[in-house]
Amino acid sequence: MLIDISRLLDRFARGRLPTGVDRVCLAYIQRWGEQSCATLQKGNWRRVLSRTSSQRLFDLVLNPPPDFAQRMNLAVAQACVPPWPSQQVGGALAWHLGQTGLEKPGFEQWLRRSQQRPLYFVHDLIPVTHPEYCRPGEDAHHHQRMALVLRTAAGVVVNSHDTRVALQGFAQAHGLPQPPTVVAPLAPAPLVCGSNATPPLAGPYFLALGTIEPRKNHLLLLNVWRELVQRLGAAAPTLVIVGQRGWECEQVADMLDRCVALRGHVKEIPRCTDAELAHWLRHARALLFPSFAEGYGMPLVEALSLGTPVVASTLGVFREVAGHVPDVLSPIDGEGWLQAVLDYTAPDSTRRPAQLQRMASFNLPTWDDHFGPVQELLAGL
Repeated sequence: MLIDISRLLDRFARGRLPTGVDRVCLAYIQRWGEQSCATLQKGNWRRVLSRTSSQRLFDLVLNPPPDFAQRMNLAVAQACVPPWPSQQVGGALAWHLGQTGLEKPGFEQWLRRSQQRPLYFVHDLIPVTHPEYCRPGEDAHHHQRMALVLRTAAGVVVNSHDTRVALQGFAQAHGLPQPPTVVAPLAPAPLVCGSNATPPLAGPYFLALGTIEPRKNHLLLLNVWRELVQRLGAAAPTLVIVGQRGWECEQVADMLDRCVALRGHVKEIPRCTDAELAHWLRHARALLFPSFAEGYGMPLVEALSLGTPVVASTLGVFREVAGHVPDVLSPIDGEGWLQAVLDYTAPDSTRRPAQLQRMASFNLPTWDDHFGPVQELLAGL
């Protein structure tokens, strides 16, 4: 078996904390790394590594040391010293989990030349279905990726029925084959609260979690908070935004940097460890998740895993993942979100305790739940 780790190496070398996509890659390495070899891509350069070099790199990404970049560079350099392992892998199953390099010239030829049987994880089709929320040109790149997946896959894993429907629709619209596909839910990050039971803020606060980008709809929350401050003054709750600034977010950045009314009422945390995130989530009145589009919605599951209520947008995938546990609102219903924040802030709130009761019926997905359908897919191959 082969596992592409190009995305993990690139992100960890730049000091980035793992995203949901990265956590999927790490889970597959934990599951099958001991019996697998790694593949690497950089531009048009691609290589299947030896078992020894692969294990060295798998160990690095599973337990990244402070000098990760230095050790990674040394390990990759050693892997590139002759003699090299055969680059023809005789029909080995090959996981491509992060969608890295699928649109690059020569990728499909490399798959054929090396005799891989590729298996893909499709996280979403948002650049195709909602190009207005993505970087310019990303729709064309993702169109290339999805077309290649459908042409070449021995099998596909998706994170939700919603994503599978989108992939099937894409295949039908473009006359492409539909390879064997399974839906496998994602487990949340292992967020564990430490012994510190003191809330990180003295007053009530709400959390928004995710990269600051248009589809996450931070602008709605900032406008809601401006109205809250006008109504309540110093008694307004705090909005805590956990996530780095991304692309096409100038309006949000302007409000964060220049809106005087929000100062002292909005806290921005661009970098947060799992332990810190668990502490922030555990004590929040609710996670606010007003996205316009999601493939899965990992923050929702992470919040519920810690017993934190969620107010989310009316996306079908959120209902699929969490049933009727969260309160849901249209992502353009500003007054509705304002009222929800007021209700969840109030000491005598009825909506918050009601969700906590519903939460008792929520079954938290595990990685065993995820790998059950994946094993069935592999057995069929």
